[in-house]
Amino acid sequence: MLQIENISKTFNEGTVNEKRALSGLSLRLASGDFVTIVGSNGAGKSTLFNAVAGNFYIDEGSIALDGKDITFTPEYKRSRIIGRLFQDPLRGTAPHMTIEENLALAYLRTSRGRAPFSRISRKDKAFFKEKLALLDMGLEERMSQPVGLLSGGQRQALTLLMSTIVPPKLLLLDEHTAALDPAAAEKILTLTKEIVSANRITCMMVTHNMNQALSVGNRTFMMADGQIVLDISGKEREGMTVEGLLTRFKERAGHALDNDRILLSR
Repeated sequence: MLQIENISKTFNEGTVNEKRALSGLSLRLASGDFVTIVGSNGAGKSTLFNAVAGNFYIDEGSIALDGKDITFTPEYKRSRIIGRLFQDPLRGTAPHMTIEENLALAYLRTSRGRAPFSRISRKDKAFFKEKLALLDMGLEERMSQPVGLLSGGQRQALTLLMSTIVPPKLLLLDEHTAALDPAAAEKILTLTKEIVSANRITCMMVTHNMNQALSVGNRTFMMADGQIVLDISGKEREGMTVEGLLTRFKERAGHALDNDRILLSR
């Protein structure tokens, strides 16, 4: 589903602030893969997501999604087939618009064969209500309320629904539970797993929780210095402990993981 070949990206090239954020990175994801990604700050996790989403064009290499080369496809076109959630629950929704209006925007933007400025029918509204009910947060009874009145967990749940109401080819989750309280974070993670599984969405999720990195999905990447230094799956992943993962990382990266948030999550 996703094929990345030897991509590189350098920011502020030729200046004292030059930073090589991605360095010859390659990966392949099969349809339905759910990958968790762990790495220190500056390892290249968010830069990888930005490259795939089209926030910038890469300096070298290629990116293909579902057999189509999207290396130079504009970001707004990629957003129709790539869903993304950020750490900040305030991103991804329009606070002064209602829940229904936010869902309508997401639905019309990503629906195949629907004009972007089509009207929402009664059937569409019933569909929105049905999907909101699955979140089990009572939002289906608040469709006319502004999104700005929702809690962080409710907004993140709505953003997750907006990103998947028409299942994308690829879903990017950039620490999407990190800013929530533990109960809300667990709720959003459970909803994420249910939606991804039900729709067989190919997914990549950045996390700082080591146990989560080994228990969610079917593959785990560890990144360092703009590269994927460890890719584990199958039986190897099933028998892997957090301590074992850290040891393997040190062997492959040449240094220990130095992120306090990750280490404390053990």
